[in-house]
Amino acid sequence: MVNPRAPAIDVQHLTKRVADASGELVILDDINFNVQGGTTLAIVGASGSGKSTLLGLLAGLDTPSSGTVHIDGSDIFALDEDGRAGLRKEKLGFVFQSFQLLSHLSALENVMLPLELRGDKDAREKAQAKLERVGLASRLQHYPKYLSGGEQQRVALARAFVTEPPLLFADEPTGSLDAATGDAVIQLMFDLNQERGSTLVLVTHDTSIAMQCRQTVTIAAGRLLRPGDTSVADAQIFQ
Repeated sequence: MVNPRAPAIDVQHLTKRVADASGELVILDDINFNVQGGTTLAIVGASGSGKSTLLGLLAGLDTPSSGTVHIDGSDIFALDEDGRAGLRKEKLGFVFQSFQLLSHLSALENVMLPLELRGDKDAREKAQAKLERVGLASRLQHYPKYLSGGEQQRVALARAFVTEPPLLFADEPTGSLDAATGDAVIQLMFDLNQERGSTLVLVTHDTSIAMQCRQTVTIAAGRLLRPGDTSVADAQIFQ
């Protein structure tokens, strides 16, 4: 469990640039903020603002042009790819808009997978318990194609939380669900997060979801905004 008094994530001068036809495209520009352990943070912004790129950098799935990201005090970009993969396996959980379930595995097998990769001898029992917690006790042996969108996302939540990671990243977790199903999934995600005392960082375009988080980061044109700022001149995290 993350120490709630210490920053779980510390971001300093994070910048991402890529080459394009005009020479260079700045996707993120000098991002600075930190996230305390045990809190919930929403990253919001218009399509193309850079919020999913930011989430990928926080998780070490991409590398920046400059700047640092520290997770629990470790500079993730000082690690090689194997080191970052190890950090993700030990400390991070992920929930994606498109579920990212393996079609040839049952719900139970999908949730067991991250535990098996860690060599957990109780993988089956822990996976079953987590699926029961998300209301899928009767769907353990069903393959993803036989599950509804909401059920698939609940399997994805069970998989994300089954290793009890101190940090959870969610990228538009309700983007492919109808409103009622999305609301139920979000409530379940917040409930699971509160039970574990973990840190939740989610990308969303839904302001009602963002309002449920303790902190919000708004991105415009690759910069962070504070409330009322439309100039993209100042970067600040706000509550």
